[in-house]
Amino acid sequence: MKLKVACRKIYDYVRHDLKEIAFPSSLPDPPHIKKRHILTWKERFLVLKEASRLYAASWVRDIGPELRPNDYKKEESEDEPNGEKGATKEREPSTLEDLAVAARGGLETLRPALQRVYMTRAAAYRDALRSFIEGYQEGIQQVMEKKEDSKSQLGEDPPKGPI
Repeated sequence: MKLKVACRKIYDYVRHDLKEIAFPSSLPDPPHIKKRHILTWKERFLVLKEASRLYAASWVRDIGPELRPNDYKKEESEDEPNGEKGATKEREPSTLEDLAVAARGGLETLRPALQRVYMTRAAAYRDALRSFIEGYQEGIQQVMEKKEDSKSQLGEDPPKGPI
Protein backbone atom coordinates (compact mmCIF):
# COMPACT_ATOMS: atom_id res chain seq x y z
CA MET A 1 0.00 0.00 0.00
CA LYS A 2 2.78 2.41 0.85
CA LEU A 3 4.54 1.77 -2.46
CA LYS A 4 1.35 2.60 -4.38
CA VAL A 5 0.90 5.87 -2.46
CA ALA A 6 4.57 6.81 -2.93
CA CYS A 7 4.37 6.11 -6.69
CA ARG A 8 1.20 8.20 -7.00
CA LYS A 9 2.78 11.11 -5.13
CA ILE A 10 5.91 10.95 -7.32
CA TYR A 11 3.71 10.78 -10.43
CA ASP A 12 1.66 13.81 -9.29
CA TYR A 13 4.84 15.71 -8.41
CA VAL A 14 6.36 15.11 -11.85
CA ARG A 15 3.07 15.78 -13.65
CA HIS A 16 2.06 19.02 -11.87
CA ASP A 17 4.67 20.49 -9.55
CA LEU A 18 7.87 19.79 -11.48
CA LYS A 19 6.32 21.13 -14.68
CA GLU A 20 5.31 24.32 -12.84
CA ILE A 21 8.82 24.69 -11.38
CA ALA A 22 10.58 24.15 -14.72
CA PHE A 23 8.10 26.07 -16.88
CA PRO A 24 6.09 28.43 -14.67
CA SER A 25 2.77 29.57 -16.05
CA SER A 26 2.03 33.25 -16.26
CA LEU A 27 -0.44 34.98 -14.02
CA PRO A 28 -4.00 35.04 -15.30
CA ASP A 29 -5.26 38.24 -16.90
CA PRO A 30 -7.23 40.64 -14.71
CA PRO A 31 -11.00 40.32 -15.04
CA HIS A 32 -11.43 43.63 -16.90
CA ILE A 33 -9.17 42.52 -19.80
CA LYS A 34 -11.06 41.37 -22.86
CA LYS A 35 -9.27 38.80 -25.00
CA ARG A 36 -8.94 39.56 -28.68
CA HIS A 37 -10.35 37.22 -31.24
CA ILE A 38 -7.96 35.15 -33.33
CA LEU A 39 -7.21 36.89 -36.63
CA THR A 40 -8.30 35.30 -39.87
CA TRP A 41 -5.83 34.79 -42.70
CA LYS A 42 -7.24 37.80 -44.53
CA GLU A 43 -6.86 40.02 -41.44
CA ARG A 44 -3.30 38.76 -40.93
CA PHE A 45 -2.47 39.63 -44.53
CA LEU A 46 -3.90 43.14 -44.13
CA VAL A 47 -1.90 43.69 -40.94
CA LEU A 48 1.29 42.46 -42.63
CA LYS A 49 0.61 44.66 -45.65
CA GLU A 50 0.10 47.79 -43.52
CA ALA A 51 3.13 47.04 -41.36
CA SER A 52 5.37 46.54 -44.40
CA ARG A 53 4.05 49.80 -45.93
CA LEU A 54 4.87 51.71 -42.75
CA TYR A 55 8.28 50.04 -42.52
CA ALA A 56 9.12 50.94 -46.11
CA ALA A 57 7.95 54.53 -45.53
CA SER A 58 10.24 54.83 -42.52
CA TRP A 59 13.30 54.19 -44.70
CA VAL A 60 12.62 57.09 -47.06
CA ARG A 61 14.47 60.21 -46.01
CA ASP A 62 16.18 63.22 -47.46
CA ILE A 63 19.83 62.29 -47.79
CA GLY A 64 21.11 65.55 -49.21
CA PRO A 65 22.34 67.01 -52.49
CA GLU A 66 25.59 65.01 -52.52
CA LEU A 67 23.80 61.74 -53.34
CA ARG A 68 20.77 63.11 -55.23
CA PRO A 69 21.96 66.27 -57.00
CA ASN A 70 19.30 66.15 -59.75
CA ASP A 71 16.43 66.38 -57.27
CA TYR A 72 17.95 69.45 -55.62
CA LYS A 73 18.55 71.25 -58.93
CA LYS A 74 14.84 71.01 -59.72
CA GLU A 75 13.86 72.34 -56.29
CA GLU A 76 16.31 75.25 -56.50
CA SER A 77 14.96 76.35 -59.87
CA GLU A 78 11.41 76.26 -58.48
CA ASP A 79 12.39 78.24 -55.36
CA GLU A 80 13.94 81.13 -57.30
CA PRO A 81 11.41 82.33 -59.89
CA ASN A 82 12.66 85.96 -59.72
CA GLY A 83 15.96 85.14 -61.41
CA GLU A 84 18.10 85.28 -58.28
CA LYS A 85 20.32 82.45 -59.47
CA GLY A 86 23.40 84.63 -59.32
CA ALA A 87 22.99 85.37 -55.62
CA THR A 88 24.02 82.37 -53.56
CA LYS A 89 22.66 81.93 -50.08
CA GLU A 90 25.43 81.76 -47.48
CA ARG A 91 24.70 79.23 -44.79
CA GLU A 92 26.84 77.10 -42.57
CA PRO A 93 26.43 73.33 -42.80
CA SER A 94 24.75 71.72 -39.83
CA THR A 95 26.69 69.45 -37.53
CA LEU A 96 25.05 66.39 -39.03
CA GLU A 97 25.90 67.46 -42.58
CA ASP A 98 29.46 68.21 -41.50
CA LEU A 99 29.83 64.74 -39.96
CA ALA A 100 28.30 63.08 -43.03
CA VAL A 101 30.80 64.76 -45.34
CA ALA A 102 33.66 63.93 -42.98
CA ALA A 103 32.55 60.30 -42.74
CA ARG A 104 32.74 59.97 -46.51
CA GLY A 105 36.33 61.19 -46.35
CA GLY A 106 37.42 58.44 -44.01
CA LEU A 107 38.84 58.30 -40.52
CA GLU A 108 41.41 61.05 -41.14
CA THR A 109 38.67 63.62 -41.81
CA LEU A 110 36.16 62.21 -39.35
CA ARG A 111 38.42 62.50 -36.30
CA PRO A 112 38.78 66.34 -36.43
CA ALA A 113 35.04 66.72 -37.07
CA LEU A 114 34.22 64.59 -34.04
CA GLN A 115 36.74 66.51 -31.95
CA ARG A 116 35.02 69.78 -32.94
CA VAL A 117 31.65 68.35 -31.89
CA TYR A 118 33.01 67.14 -28.55
CA MET A 119 34.82 70.41 -27.87
CA THR A 120 31.67 72.38 -28.68
CA ARG A 121 29.64 70.26 -26.31
CA ALA A 122 32.32 70.47 -23.63
CA ALA A 123 32.43 74.27 -23.95
CA ALA A 124 28.64 74.48 -23.68
CA TYR A 125 28.68 72.24 -20.61
CA ARG A 126 31.50 74.26 -19.03
CA ASP A 127 29.67 77.55 -19.66
CA ALA A 128 26.44 76.17 -18.22
CA LEU A 129 28.26 74.92 -15.14
CA ARG A 130 29.98 78.28 -14.68
CA SER A 131 26.73 80.19 -14.91
CA PHE A 132 25.10 77.79 -12.45
CA ILE A 133 27.95 78.25 -9.95
CA GLU A 134 27.79 82.04 -10.31
CA GLY A 135 24.04 82.03 -9.75
CA TYR A 136 24.42 79.75 -6.77
CA GLN A 137 27.05 82.01 -5.22
CA GLU A 138 24.83 85.06 -5.78
CA GLY A 139 21.98 83.26 -4.06
CA ILE A 140 24.19 82.41 -1.08
CA GLN A 141 25.36 86.03 -0.83
CA GLN A 142 21.75 87.25 -0.85
CA VAL A 143 20.83 84.84 1.93
CA MET A 144 23.87 85.90 3.98
CA GLU A 145 22.98 89.58 3.48
CA LYS A 146 19.42 88.93 4.66
CA LYS A 147 20.78 87.22 7.78
CA GLU A 148 23.10 90.16 8.50
CA ASP A 149 20.24 92.62 7.99
CA SER A 150 18.01 90.71 10.38
CA LYS A 151 20.81 90.65 12.98
CA SER A 152 21.41 94.40 12.63
CA GLN A 153 17.68 95.09 13.02
CA LEU A 154 17.66 93.24 16.33
CA GLY A 155 20.49 95.44 17.53
CA GLU A 156 22.35 92.70 19.29
CA ASP A 157 23.83 89.34 18.58
CA PRO A 158 21.79 86.29 19.55
CA PRO A 159 23.07 84.45 22.63
CA LYS A 160 25.85 81.95 21.97
CA GLY A 161 25.29 78.98 24.17
CA PRO A 162 22.67 77.30 26.26
CA ILE A 163 20.15 79.52 27.95
